[in-house]
Amino acid sequence: MNKPKKVREFSKKELVDLFRGLGSMLRAQINTADAMKYYSQGLPNKAMVDALAHIREDINSGMNIHEAFRRTGRFSETIVGLVQAGSDAGQLHHAFQSLAARLKSELFFQKQLKKATITPGVIIGVLMGAFIVSQVKIVPQVEEMLAGVNSKPDGMTAISFKVSHLTQHTWPVFVIVVLGVATVIFKSPLVRNFILGFAMSKWRLLRLLVMSLRQVTFLSTIRLLHSNGINLAKSIRVSANSVKNTPFYHELRTAADKYEHSGVPLSTAFAKYTSVDSQVTHMLSIGEKSASLDAQLEMLSEMYEEDLQNHMNAFAAAISFVVLIIAVSLIGAVFVGTFLPIFLMGPKMMNSGI
Repeated sequence: MNKPKKVREFSKKELVDLFRGLGSMLRAQINTADAMKYYSQGLPNKAMVDALAHIREDINSGMNIHEAFRRTGRFSETIVGLVQAGSDAGQLHHAFQSLAARLKSELFFQKQLKKATITPGVIIGVLMGAFIVSQVKIVPQVEEMLAGVNSKPDGMTAISFKVSHLTQHTWPVFVIVVLGVATVIFKSPLVRNFILGFAMSKWRLLRLLVMSLRQVTFLSTIRLLHSNGINLAKSIRVSANSVKNTPFYHELRTAADKYEHSGVPLSTAFAKYTSVDSQVTHMLSIGEKSASLDAQLEMLSEMYEEDLQNHMNAFAAAISFVVLIIAVSLIGAVFVGTFLPIFLMGPKMMNSGI
């Protein structure tokens, strides 16, 4: 029996364009079903065209819009929750615009993080490949030339040849190990979290960056949901989906349960059952006491976005410096291993010819 094909959620870039378009049409007093129809006309993404067509059919049949979104399987629970909040409050255009703004911000930081990590990784990978090729293909030819004139290598030349012999024997194992580790890290969230947690414990800047990214993600989501009419406990549970596969996921759901069923203040629930910064619990406490929770959530979101940008810039600068050091080292190793023996071999060949 064939398993049903898993439906892939739309990318953030596609969702930003979608919610911007729908929000602008709803603001212009176009009804939701027609807005779906107009947006899908001429759209090159056939999967989104089909999803919007199904949503439109379900809406016309009397189904709630958030259930129509959920049925497609193309939208996260966070998006569905905010669509429900906007619909219940009669502010669906505002919900779509808020979603577009939030997703655009997430997409911006996601691109910055990829730029700071993937590009340096590719550069280091290319240089490692160049080092292996030089040691496996070029240095043995230099060694053969030296052997052809009956000259025994010494000093740096001998060391260079020994490094080449070691590389020739070990590079397949090294490449297999690297690819295997990369595959395990890519496939296993548990391994990723373990490695990330260890790195965060040793590197303060990385810890600040990751914690800021996680906290701005769920705080912004809580603010969007709560400000659009979703009760606080449900807002926290839905926002937990935005940080799934991180320690915050279970912490937030526990805090929501304690807040809803045990009657503890929200700030106390966050302080006792989550690992958020003390600044978060302090401002939540102020929001509860002064009945300004939405304002405090907005302030926290903006504060962590600013902190995240600063940490991202510092992280990118640090990674660039590390990549520069590694690149210089690898280029130096290629030069020493490949060209230095040739330079040192010249006088020996001339002497042997005399």
